Amino acid sequence: MGLGAQVERIAALSGPKVVVFQDLDDPPTAATFGEIMCTTYKAFGCVGLVTSGCGRDLDQVEPLKFPCFTGGTMPSHGYTQIVELEVPVRVGGVWINPGDLLHGDRNGITTIPHELAALTAEGCAGFMDAESVVLNYLRAGNVTVSGFVTARDECKRRMTELGKSLKSRAASAR
Repeated sequence: MGLGAQVERIAALSGPKVVVFQDLDDPPTAATFGEIMCTTYKAFGCVGLVTSGCGRDLDQVEPLKFPCFTGGTMPSHGYTQIVELEVPVRVGGVWINPGDLLHGDRNGITTIPHELAALTAEGCAGFMDAESVVLNYLRAGNVTVSGFVTARDECKRRMTELGKSLKSRAASAR
């Protein structure tokens, strides 16, 4: 299935679209995307690309403001063959299904359950607050093993409470 068939399917979808594909070559033998593919996907309403494969033309892709999460970089041109569309794929150790809500940053990609989407920002703030207990302790100086263990225990307690609270609120929102 070629790029033309892909964009035909992509054009029929509504909302923000992210191209996600798994490179079946292990190890990768060629780049699975580059400037032309990214420009094409963006022109048809896609907002990013996630792949276990390698990319190329990254200097040309960067100005497109089209985020790409890739398994690496490879200069060689490949002749990608798309086996199936809109099926679950495994990318970076994560199973991604059509319609999944994704979050990506420089640390990688993860999925966010739809029922937790509205609580994600609050969860991130709470997670950072819990971690700050350990970081603030370490940055204050004069650290001891027992002080570190106490800070870690408090961090874990806050994370556990945060998880319970968010799960409870998500369940009541259903």
